Amino acid sequence: MTAPLALMRGVSKSFPRAARRGERLRALAALLAGRTRVDTCTVLNGIDLEVRRGESLGIVGENGAGKSTLLKLLTGVLAPTAGRIETRGSIAALLELGAGFHPEFTGAENSAMAGALLGFAPGELAARREQILAFADIGRYIDEPVKHYSSGMVVRLGFALVAARRPDLLITDEVLAVGDESFQRKCIRWLEDYLANGGTLLLVSHSMYHVQKLCRHALWVHRGRIEARGDVHEVTQRYLAFQEQRIAAERGANVAGGAVQEFQVSALEVNGESGEAPVAIEQGGRLVLDVRVDSRAGREPGLAIGLVRADGTPVYGVTSEIDGVRPRPHSGGGFAFRLVFDALPLLPGSYWLRAHAQDPEAMRHFDTAERVLVVRGRSRELGLVHLHHRWDGEGP
Repeated sequence: MTAPLALMRGVSKSFPRAARRGERLRALAALLAGRTRVDTCTVLNGIDLEVRRGESLGIVGENGAGKSTLLKLLTGVLAPTAGRIETRGSIAALLELGAGFHPEFTGAENSAMAGALLGFAPGELAARREQILAFADIGRYIDEPVKHYSSGMVVRLGFALVAARRPDLLITDEVLAVGDESFQRKCIRWLEDYLANGGTLLLVSHSMYHVQKLCRHALWVHRGRIEARGDVHEVTQRYLAFQEQRIAAERGANVAGGAVQEFQVSALEVNGESGEAPVAIEQGGRLVLDVRVDSRAGREPGLAIGLVRADGTPVYGVTSEIDGVRPRPHSGGGFAFRLVFDALPLLPGSYWLRAHAQDPEAMRHFDTAERVLVVRGRSRELGLVHLHHRWDGEGP
């Protein structure tokens, strides 16, 4: 097996705490005195990573998780506090917007300097000038100072230089988040061609669509550590589920119940699983909900079932009153409902299942129970549900 293009073993990175003036002075004094013990903040801790030729790896995580620091360590912008880093072959990086471009120099002058750093041979950059200009599509601004550029124009020029170079390993940090839609499409087409011809990509992005489209594997960095790695769909779906649950918790979606009411949900089983743990099913799988509702006065209750994406977007709702269904007495007391979806059409992601105890006239909610439902799959379709469809071609 060939050696990886990039390797990290036990890599950690810490920075001195220097947010306040007093902290900066203490850190400086400690360094001047030669003391090794300085109050630090650890950004990355114990990272092991291999990127092999031909691989496409997406790195996901919240802001502040350590993703950009990881890329800066790989490209040599930062040195690790601990651990070992090795790189091979030609590497090009598109990191912080405009990094490496001098604002007072023109686009052409910056291209010459950036080209030298990218490894262009003498005369090679001049030979590819028209190719670079065509890709960047910034017109006369190539002869204007970069300080007059928009953020999108800076990315256009930087990406055009990388596209002309075609490195062994391309490292990008949110490069597709800037620029207009037509340029993003151009970048994606180039990246797909680059990967198809044996290129290696390390992509940091908050866009799960771009990560799933361009990468075969993914790495989730959480609070400076690797939370998950593996197949891109499995890792990104796990990360999205975490994000959606966090958003729902912040919005107070999971509200604790109060005193005993006239009707109360006493049990909610999903595919035979009780408790509060999330339940996972495959896309298009069977979903069975068993709900037990206690009635203080012994009167038959009603039930409403709702499916809600964890960010609060409603997906589907139905009630026993709408369908004309009555509960059956439960052997342990109260009343039982069963609702079955034989082939749930939800797209992969994380959802809330909500069971609302109602009066039989469906006029009032009394109590709610919730469970997290994770739908697994490899689909890159957009929206909430899969709609059966077909494409008509020219043939029969």
